[in-house]
Amino acid sequence: GNAYIIDGDSLVISKTQVRLFGVDAPELNHPYGQKAKWALGALCKRQRIRAEVAEIDAHGRTVAKCFLEDGRDLSEEMVKWGLAIDWPKFAGGRYRQHESPNVRN
Repeated sequence: GNAYIIDGDSLVISKTQVRLFGVDAPELNHPYGQKAKWALGALCKRQRIRAEVAEIDAHGRTVAKCFLEDGRDLSEEMVKWGLAIDWPKFAGGRYRQHESPNVRN
């Protein structure tokens, strides 16, 4: 469905808050937090987002692999844009190859 953006790795689809699978973006009060939110908003603008629920996390949040209409993975796109990093504990390194050089330094 249509998405309402909360921050760089969280959105609401059909009244369900969804956390993007396998990535971590800066919080809104950290450097680049607003930029990450705006980037996710730009990606989702005028798009119907398809969410494949992966799990309900320890905080009760729905974690999902989310896709744009053209099939692009939102988590992967945010990493490619340099506004999120792979979260190995959950993604197993799936997005690491898309990280910007030195993003973890």
